[in-house]
Amino acid sequence: MNKKNVAVFVSGSGTNLQSIIDANIESANIAVVLSNKPEAYALERALNHAIPVEVVDHKEYESREAFEAELIERLKNYNIDLIVLAGFMRILTSYFVNNYKHRIINLHPALLPSFPGMHSAKQAIDYGVKFTGVTIHFVDDGVDTGPIIIQSVVPVDDEDTEETLLNKIHAEEHRIFPEAVRLFCEDRLSINGRCVSIK
Repeated sequence: MNKKNVAVFVSGSGTNLQSIIDANIESANIAVVLSNKPEAYALERALNHAIPVEVVDHKEYESREAFEAELIERLKNYNIDLIVLAGFMRILTSYFVNNYKHRIINLHPALLPSFPGMHSAKQAIDYGVKFTGVTIHFVDDGVDTGPIIIQSVVPVDDEDTEETLLNKIHAEEHRIFPEAVRLFCEDRLSINGRCVSIK
């Protein structure tokens, strides 16, 4: 099986990166881990598994376009098939997204289209929903608006706080994110408008 080269974009601790590493996906080669934050612990996780790392600090660039141009330049060295946004805390512009159309996937800690953007677990509790969850989706020009690949449901209990709900959500993230990567790398996903079919 020809492995697909995967770039994982991170900004923080990298627990979702670790879940992808631990899944040992036969069809995926994690070619590089890229962070916009030099202090991100996710970089340590990558180095512990001999995965190349790149740091592109967004603060060093005058514009989003200049930052993203450097991202694209760095990725050229790795022949990337798929970009996985695993806690990458930058919104990518259409300039970047269109360079990798239908080749960027993201995780959102809610059942999209409910509760897009930041603090979705708090949004779910404040709204009083009985269920929230996790969505893995392709990235398009909007914020959390791309075609949905996989979703998983998480119950919201009366006693849940934002922290306890996030813990339940993270457990599901770590389960289904590697699965979405595997499906992509096995060429089992097809996009028709907003709908993603799994072969």
